[in-house]
Amino acid sequence: MTRPIQAIIHPAALVNNLLVARQAAPSAKIMSVVKANGYGHGLLRVAKALEDSDGFAVLSVGEAVRLREAGFTQPILLLEGVFHSGELSIVSELGLSIVVHSVEQIEMLKRGWSPVKLNIFLKLNTGMNRLGFAPDAFPSALATLQACAIVGQITLMTHFATADEAAGVSDQLTRFKALTQDIALPRSLANSAACLRYPETHGDWVRPGIMLYGASPFATQHADDLGLQPAMSLVSEIIGIQNVKAGEPVGYGGTYRAERAMRIGIVACGYADGYPRHAGTGTPILVMGRRTRTLGCVSMDMLAVDLSEMPDAGVGSPVTLWGEGLSVEEVARAAGTISYELLCARAERVPVVEGA
Repeated sequence: MTRPIQAIIHPAALVNNLLVARQAAPSAKIMSVVKANGYGHGLLRVAKALEDSDGFAVLSVGEAVRLREAGFTQPILLLEGVFHSGELSIVSELGLSIVVHSVEQIEMLKRGWSPVKLNIFLKLNTGMNRLGFAPDAFPSALATLQACAIVGQITLMTHFATADEAAGVSDQLTRFKALTQDIALPRSLANSAACLRYPETHGDWVRPGIMLYGASPFATQHADDLGLQPAMSLVSEIIGIQNVKAGEPVGYGGTYRAERAMRIGIVACGYADGYPRHAGTGTPILVMGRRTRTLGCVSMDMLAVDLSEMPDAGVGSPVTLWGEGLSVEEVARAAGTISYELLCARAERVPVVEGA
């Protein structure tokens, strides 16, 4: 008997969410972010559903190779650029675009050779303090790249740290404008949150990520309210039933003790499947389409749910860990994490099927 857990991927939801991004940023090109194996949904599966994107953004050369070999001809951006000079030949051969965020990468370009000009996204550090050139180093970096023989189109980019929070983008956007106001080059600034909330950041390319997968980038705004649809449903079944007395422990460490005589279901899903171990008692879950809660510690392969108010539920009853009817961001909040982590953490042992 096959273990019942599976991830159902919904291509129609991906198509819908791309449309939401286009409607939010109608004047910009869409650079769909498909790194991390399409946020756990499958790189090629996601790219096929998002084939109307103007471009794709990935992390590694390997991901870009897979897209090109699958026939995708759109611009492909390496979000962290190249890690060593040997990758430049692949970049040239495949016609990739690369982020440049360090002096070391500029030196690679100066020493490198390519039969074609390479398109560059020059990254500015406007306050996130992760990657990118500081304001005082930016003019020199730009001038060096403009003089570099193998550099073609240059696009200016930055990344917002708090576009999804109350702080917004004002401070970083002000810094970006101050540095670039007199420079006639394309721009790429907006992530999902900025794409949806700050039209002044849209520029020439927007880079939607989490919104494409149907999760809201905002803690205070539900995906449904944004017109987004979940692209993944993680589903399983009840595989066991326990009837426990008041005060009896449930699961490892006995972190939960029954408040009364209770009926408990055991679900075939655990942290080895990608469900968060730190999801404590009370994390929402659906059994037979009805909301209930998890109980106790999540095990490697199983977790417990409260069936006290569901006398009709039993072995074989369907369970939704997240997906239609239960957003991944709600589960993530209950577990003290973010939807990105849950989607990307889907384990390889969880089979994937395509739904509607």
